[in-house]
Amino acid sequence: MKSSNRLSGFRRLLIAGSLAAVSLSTPAFAAKDVVLAVASTFTTLDPYDANDTLSMAVAKSFYQGLFGFDKDMKLINVLAESYEPSADGLTYTIRLKSGVKFHDGTDFNASAVKANFDRVTNPDNKLKRYALFNRIAKTEAVDPLTVKFTLKEPFSPFINVLAHPSGVIISPAAMQKYGKDIAFNPVGTGPFVFQEWKQTDYVKVKKFDGFWQPGLPKVDTLTWKPVIDNNTRATVMQTGEAHFAYPLPFEQAEKLKQNDKVDVVAGSSIVQRWLAMNTLQKPFDNVKVRQAVNYAINKEAVAKVAFAGYAVPAEGPVPPGVEYAQSFGIWPYDPVKAKQLLAEAGYPNGFETTLWSAYNHSTAQKVIEVAQQQLAQVGIKAQIQALEAGQRVERVESWQDPKTAPVRMYYIGWSSSTGEADWALRPLLASEAWPPGLLNTAYYKNELVDANIAKALNTTDKAEKEKLYKAAQQQIWNDAPWVFLVTEKMLYARAKNVSGIYVMPDASYEYSEIDIK
Repeated sequence: MKSSNRLSGFRRLLIAGSLAAVSLSTPAFAAKDVVLAVASTFTTLDPYDANDTLSMAVAKSFYQGLFGFDKDMKLINVLAESYEPSADGLTYTIRLKSGVKFHDGTDFNASAVKANFDRVTNPDNKLKRYALFNRIAKTEAVDPLTVKFTLKEPFSPFINVLAHPSGVIISPAAMQKYGKDIAFNPVGTGPFVFQEWKQTDYVKVKKFDGFWQPGLPKVDTLTWKPVIDNNTRATVMQTGEAHFAYPLPFEQAEKLKQNDKVDVVAGSSIVQRWLAMNTLQKPFDNVKVRQAVNYAINKEAVAKVAFAGYAVPAEGPVPPGVEYAQSFGIWPYDPVKAKQLLAEAGYPNGFETTLWSAYNHSTAQKVIEVAQQQLAQVGIKAQIQALEAGQRVERVESWQDPKTAPVRMYYIGWSSSTGEADWALRPLLASEAWPPGLLNTAYYKNELVDANIAKALNTTDKAEKEKLYKAAQQQIWNDAPWVFLVTEKMLYARAKNVSGIYVMPDASYEYSEIDIK
């Protein structure tokens, strides 16, 4: 009943969009409106203050960065023409594209770049992406089309960091006009102009006629529609009320494939899922216990039951597709070995613990239920709970004192949106990343891992970086602060008459050439 009520409301809200799509077969001047059904509401339209991939993905409608990634996560120039690092790795000089205008008619130039990075690197502004860019010591406008970044120390993935979807260029005139309300009034150089945000209902954007890339955009408007219920998100693709939906509930994929007007796509992914174990607390302070838990959980079963086969078991701390990722093979399912290790660690009869999920959707619920059942087989009794967003922030992400952190086992995931191993390791497994700073929810600390991550940041020698990251990942694998679960596939649906939109491996979207016939 709950789903049908949401669906009827969705129909009423999107009738204009649906009629626009239907009417394309008659009047040549009919608006091309594409409706995109997404999994949650948007937290902000300021990418520098967003932690969620979705809010940064919708911001690509109206914002662009200096660099970016294509649909295969290959680094590309966007508003930058070229870059030149200094020999010591401390400065990066970037040449900018000329003739680019912001939506408000002002010029994109080096001063605009400086204004944006001065804003995010000022700790007083308390922007969520401060930690991503805080290695910048100074940003200078050398001339109107040249900007120079000076770093506090060498930082080899710097260009990849600039390509992160949060690293956009906002109109300085708009920032001055709106102040903190820029989060509700975005003004960028992107293909679409912001039109309206009804926070629980939709974000609507319209074509920017002054866009600098010839022939783009190809559609008149985009309507981003949060559809929280998994089944409803699949249903609106069945009915044609949406032209695109992500994520799809894995169990709905086969049914949706039977619709001859819909393509179901299982794309490659760098979204990894794991169970973190609080290494500061008994019994998870014992490496044998953590290894035992890894042996106790069947990763193939998790992929099959929770993800309907649209996932593959993890083979390392960093998923394939991220630069410098290493594969160590699937951690074997061996409950006999698990019981042996538990006995050696002093827990021959197992123990009781809690297992929380950072998400409360149906897939996450299945993951923790499967884990609960399999842990019980080796004597570990886990009380499970799928946390609401507020609970997650309060109990895990914002906890101030590591010694009293209540988290024990924690299901969560991550994608390295810089495409490089640093952002797949440092925010999650470096000792500097314990909450509330970042997301090392295992409270893991290993001096070798910390040292190798730090050394990798200071060298641009790819062979040396490969060696350092391999050693770090091998140590993490051995120490097992996580149960290394799966890399999930990007499962989404796209109407057959829509082209030019993809879910990228990091769960963001590429849609600069989106079109509808």
